[in-house]
Amino acid sequence: MTGKTSAQKAARVAQRKAERNIPMRSSVKTYITKARKLILDNDLEAAPEAVKQAVIVLDKAAQKGVIHPNNAARRKSRLMKRLNAALAASPKKRKRQPAKREKPVEAGETEAIEKPKRTRKKKSPA
Repeated sequence: MTGKTSAQKAARVAQRKAERNIPMRSSVKTYITKARKLILDNDLEAAPEAVKQAVIVLDKAAQKGVIHPNNAARRKSRLMKRLNAALAASPKKRKRQPAKREKPVEAGETEAIEKPKRTRKKKSPA
């Protein structure tokens, strides 16, 4: 134990803060574990929602100072990377939007519309 009373108080405060952070850290780990498990089980219907919840909990933990913001960003990045890889590897095809087709150009129309050129006003000598 330290000798100075201010150092002793600082140690007590740090311990109280650490104890206060334990439940939040635990919930962060739980949400991440659930999301990773759904991704590994190829439950691609529920996995995006679980990842979304994990991201929300990570952001809240970082905002409250329970974990460092870079730690939260790294965990979110890794989780999203796993989810996107699983979605890309899934055999189920997603619906694609049909490509937009341009209107056919009629005989009298020009293809490109030119913008009028802007001119600068000259400064008057003062």
